[in-house]
Amino acid sequence: MLDYGIDMSGVERDLALPDLVAEGYELDALVSAQPDWSIPTPAVGWTIAHQIAHLASADENVLIAIRTPEAFDAVLKHAEAEGPRYRDLDAAEGAAKPRSELLEQWRAGRIEVAAALGDIALDHAFPWYGSQLTPALMVPLRLMETWAHGQDVFDALGVAHRATGRLRHIAALGVVGRELSFYTAQLPTPAEPFRVELIGPDGETWAWGPADARQRVQGSALDFCLRVTQRRPLAKTDLTAVGEDAQKWLEVARIFL
Repeated sequence: MLDYGIDMSGVERDLALPDLVAEGYELDALVSAQPDWSIPTPAVGWTIAHQIAHLASADENVLIAIRTPEAFDAVLKHAEAEGPRYRDLDAAEGAAKPRSELLEQWRAGRIEVAAALGDIALDHAFPWYGSQLTPALMVPLRLMETWAHGQDVFDALGVAHRATGRLRHIAALGVVGRELSFYTAQLPTPAEPFRVELIGPDGETWAWGPADARQRVQGSALDFCLRVTQRRPLAKTDLTAVGEDAQKWLEVARIFL
C-alpha cells in the first residue's frame, strides 16, 4: 500500500467519503447486473468474483483495525505467513462463495466501513499494513482501491468506466505517492520539486507543486489515475513528462506496494 507517513487533511476525508460511497454503488450496479462472475479480468488469475472478494475482505480488515485494533495483529501475521500469495489466496477463498452471498457481504461491509470512517475522529490512528492510518487517509485509499479493482471489472466486461470528479482524490494519492514509486523501484528519491498538471473530466486543471518546477508531468487525470494504479502502461496513456526524473517517475509510478 501507500507510504503511510503521508499527511492528508480532514477536508479530504469529508470530501472523499461521499465519493467512496458513490464509487461503490457504481461498481455494484455493474456487477449485480452481471450473472457470470467467472469472467476473467486483466489481473492474472482473478475473475470478477476475485475482485469483489478482495474488496470485501479489505473492508472487513478495515473494520477490524478500527474496532478491535489488537485483533489486527492476527491479520498481519496471516499476511506475513502467506507472503506474496496472501492476496491471491484471500481473494480465491472469497471467490469460492456463492455469488449472492459474496455480493451481500461486500455491500454490507462497504456500508459499515463508510459509516465507521465517518464517525471516528480525524486524528484517531489505527493499525494497517506496515504503519498507522487515520480516516483522513483511509477514505481516499478505499476509494482508490474500489475504483482500481472496479476498472478491472469494467475492462473485463468491455464497458466504459465513466470518468468523474472522484478521480481527484485518486490523483492526489498518486502525487503524494511519488516517493513510494521511487522507493519500490529501488531508486533514490529526487530532491527537486515536481509540478503535476492534469485535466479533469470537466475540463478543469488540477495542479500540484510549484508552478516553476523543472520536473513536470501533464496529461488527463484519468490516464494519470490509470497509470499510478498500474491499470495502464505508460505507452497507453496521454501523459507527458519534462525532466529526466519526471519521466522516470511515470515509468515506475504506483500508489501501492
